[in-house]
Amino acid sequence: MRIRLDGTRSEITDALFRLRLNFTVSGVSRAYPDRARPRHWRVYVNTLPKEGR
Repeated sequence: MRIRLDGTRSEITDALFRLRLNFTVSGVSRAYPDRARPRHWRVYVNTLPKEGR
């Protein structure tokens, strides 16, 4: 599954931490700046279901 995260750097960091608790994260893209909101970024995350669930 591919998930797009939008937000500040701290919001994205927190979301990645929480995603890793429930999913196997197989890849994270670089942070792309949001042109409409100067302090916001977007990151794309590739995930897989956790083993044993």
